[in-house]
Amino acid sequence: MPELSLSQAAKLTGKSKSTINRAVKTGKLSAARHEDGSYSIDPAELARAFDVEPLDGAKRSGAEPDRTRQLERIEALEAMLNREREISAELKEDRDRWRQQASALLTDQRPSFNGRRWWFWRKRNP
Repeated sequence: MPELSLSQAAKLTGKSKSTINRAVKTGKLSAARHEDGSYSIDPAELARAFDVEPLDGAKRSGAEPDRTRQLERIEALEAMLNREREISAELKEDRDRWRQQASALLTDQRPSFNGRRWWFWRKRNP
């Protein structure tokens, strides 16, 4: 298979040319540089650095382990989501308890004044 240019590699991977160029410059993707400044990228190297499907549309040989890995990841994410939901419910319960306690503290809980004072026998001095 012939070498690929930056634009051909970008089309093949679905990435932008600047992403491919950045990968070449950082060393994530190896490419040969020509005298005019353009790059030639080996398709096998492109497939190694970026997850590229084969051009003929055939399935990759390792597709089944990828599916198993994805299912395991989905199960792990669902477990994490359930745990976060539990934490959220606990926090809501705590919030409601604190709100109830704050409301009780804010209400006037002094005994009502019926108009009589305990010192009613004392006379006022003018």
